[in-house]
Amino acid sequence: MRSNGRKMRNPGVNVLDTSKPMWRTMLIFLVPLMLSNVMQSASQTLASVFVGRMLGVDALAAMSAVFPVFFLLFSFLIGIATGSTILIGQAFGAQDTARVKKVAGTVLGATFAFGVGIAVVGWFVSPTLLMWLGTPPSILASSDAYLRLVVLTAPLIFPYISYTTFLRGTGDAQTPFYFLIVGTVLSIVLTPAFIAGWFGLPHLGVLAAVVGGTLGQAISFAAFLITLSRQNHLLKFDGEMARDMLVDWSILWTVMRVGIPTGIQVIMVSLAEIALITFVNHYGPHATAAYGAVNQIVGYVQFPAMSIGITASIFGAQCIGARREDLLRMVVRSAVALNYVIGIVLIGACYLASWSILGWFLTNTETLDIAHALLMITLWSYLLFGNSAVISGVVRSSGAVLWPMINGIFAIWAVEVPSAYYFMHQYGIDGIWYGYPISYAVVLALQFSYYEFFWKRRTHARLA
Repeated sequence: MRSNGRKMRNPGVNVLDTSKPMWRTMLIFLVPLMLSNVMQSASQTLASVFVGRMLGVDALAAMSAVFPVFFLLFSFLIGIATGSTILIGQAFGAQDTARVKKVAGTVLGATFAFGVGIAVVGWFVSPTLLMWLGTPPSILASSDAYLRLVVLTAPLIFPYISYTTFLRGTGDAQTPFYFLIVGTVLSIVLTPAFIAGWFGLPHLGVLAAVVGGTLGQAISFAAFLITLSRQNHLLKFDGEMARDMLVDWSILWTVMRVGIPTGIQVIMVSLAEIALITFVNHYGPHATAAYGAVNQIVGYVQFPAMSIGITASIFGAQCIGARREDLLRMVVRSAVALNYVIGIVLIGACYLASWSILGWFLTNTETLDIAHALLMITLWSYLLFGNSAVISGVVRSSGAVLWPMINGIFAIWAVEVPSAYYFMHQYGIDGIWYGYPISYAVVLALQFSYYEFFWKRRTHARLA
């Protein structure tokens, strides 16, 4: 592939290479992607460990209360990133390098502007939003300070996240992974340093998690851009990319048309989490802290499943761009198989070591009991979540995003939240957790039905 007459490097996998089994090609891409997601959640997880151990339950609860808001603020970005990855994957499969860079530049400019908007709006609405959520008064002030600092990082973090998705759309999951390691290691060192005031640094309390993480990511992003330039990478930040940041509205509209339904679905998920945490908050700070600790653990189960879904979407987009319907079938079968193999191993390990893992975050017996019950009830159902993520990812790779969104929203708001509310009144706090496996089973049935009886027939006929 060429751009501006110069050979451009792209160290990614090639989905069109049939010299090896599809599952093996997918695994080569999946491993660094999965580890990247682990790295992203690791800094947050370890920050929670440091805060819980060094500052106590109230500090951890202050962080936990912000989690659904944080997820909501980043939801739109997830949708835009999904849209750009699909368009980049299709352009890359069609060998259209100029369009790959044009899409990347447009989305980079748009996400930077969006990050600035989030920083401004989030700063002013933070206290009101936390009060609406019923955040316990004892942690309201620290949660507000934490959330305000989080939103101020958006103009830096949003472009970084977007850039990593661009590279993955071309099959390059290795480069983002290397620099996520750098950012994670730095944040692991800096967060406890700012909590304890090592090396003469200020004592920042719960805010240390944001400051340490942001500094680590900023250094990592700078090194990332410098390395892409030195490697003459296909998506290096150069004059062409900078000019493309002046938004091409036709491209942005296409990205948004594909990505907004996904973003809306993620927003609905985050709103459901907000609804659930209002249920949880009724049971006090111990329940809130347990919910936050389990979210950290579940991330390591959920992110691999999500990574397989993202991989299926990227591979599907490249197959569609290259008009290779025969490979599209192989993508689906390989991704579903990998979901169950990897998921069973990971979930089994979490069940066996559940008390030990929870002990990394929590020391209070009451909080541990609540968190353990949540894990036992919900953990197995992430196998179903991963299967539905694969199916919806492949469907989205063609640009068909409406029905996956509708199915997902229905499972959340017509099944998960009502189930949690009903069973909470029947069985107490344990009843809240029942909504998760019930909704994952429903969404899998819905996504599979649409894929099997509608999308597959139409898409395969079009590509044949």
